[in-house]
Amino acid sequence: MTDIGTIIGWKFNHQAGMSTKAGKITAFPGGIIPSQVDQSAWTAEYEAHVQANAYKSERLAEYAKLNQYEMMFDDQRDSTTTWVDAVNAIKVKYPKPS
Repeated sequence: MTDIGTIIGWKFNHQAGMSTKAGKITAFPGGIIPSQVDQSAWTAEYEAHVQANAYKSERLAEYAKLNQYEMMFDDQRDSTTTWVDAVNAIKVKYPKPS
């Protein structure tokens, strides 16, 4: 499970006045600590967001392994589609969630 500090930082854009200790919110803007129901809802929202966007980091890691400029140059010179084929293979391997 994700640390509540990470979750509230994401949910509330790391605004001042929030702090946590040992997985518990110890300070929150306005002085009222959010209920466990709210915290659970935010946790579910955060985890859904992370899951829905995981493909992006997976794709980026694969794209970084390609020598893309050289591939594009060679494709232009040789009338091939090596670069496009490689990028499409990565997109198939790590599809965008629907």
